[in-house]
Amino acid sequence: MLALAALLTACSTVKLAYNQAPELAYWYLDRYLNFTEAQSLQLRKELARLQAWHRQTQLPAYVQTLEKLQLQLAGDVSAQDACAAYADLRVKLMALSHQAEPAMAALALTLQAGQLEQLERKFAEGDADYREDYLDGSPKAMQARRYKRAVGRAEMLYGALSEPQRALIRQSLAQSRFDPGLAYTERLRRQADALSSLRAITTQRLVGLDAPEKTRASMHALVARAFDSPSMPYRAYADLVTQDNCQGFADLHNSSTPAQRGKAIETLKGYQQLLQALAAQK
Repeated sequence: MLALAALLTACSTVKLAYNQAPELAYWYLDRYLNFTEAQSLQLRKELARLQAWHRQTQLPAYVQTLEKLQLQLAGDVSAQDACAAYADLRVKLMALSHQAEPAMAALALTLQAGQLEQLERKFAEGDADYREDYLDGSPKAMQARRYKRAVGRAEMLYGALSEPQRALIRQSLAQSRFDPGLAYTERLRRQADALSSLRAITTQRLVGLDAPEKTRASMHALVARAFDSPSMPYRAYADLVTQDNCQGFADLHNSSTPAQRGKAIETLKGYQQLLQALAAQK
């Protein structure tokens, strides 16, 4: 919920970003793959189709989720409540990813070796940024950055926090089982998985084994491994971190004043009305 509030920073920004989402997504992806003209035309068409599906089928579901959250935030919440909200949003993200699989498969069938080399370089650039943020600095500096981000997200939802509430966030971060090294290892695994899958598709195409149904099955499996890592130690770790985050949110919310809860409900109500308006657009 805090991440949602951080993403939806202003109604005008969200409205503009959503309506321009296909174009923004295209330029983001183009940085990683440097599309050809033919690929650009096809991808823009697929992204527009994906947005139309999302507007018609998913935004109403988001509205229902926001309505439910408003009712929950009027009182205390448990860690189980927070984790249920997280699970609900995860299911919605998975639905979006699965809806995108046909477009992913069609694009994968057209990729060239040079584009995969570009993708690998962009992955490496992002990895360097991750190491700088989470691995290369002192533990104290990294904890300070995490604290600053957490406070910023919380204040997007609740408004100004008291010093005891800030102390709760410090305590939650100190007790969290978040391990940037494990997260980095999983990040590298996902990248290697993506590159290996795409290169296999390219190789199959060169020898005439580029059946679309096989490519789509490969993309489906890749998405599944991104959501649920084949590494059992990482999955166990991720479950623990999720539990920590849910407990941390519940503790912070239950410390909130009536005014802060009112602010949180008002914020979510604004997002709900915005999404309703976006869903009504043709």
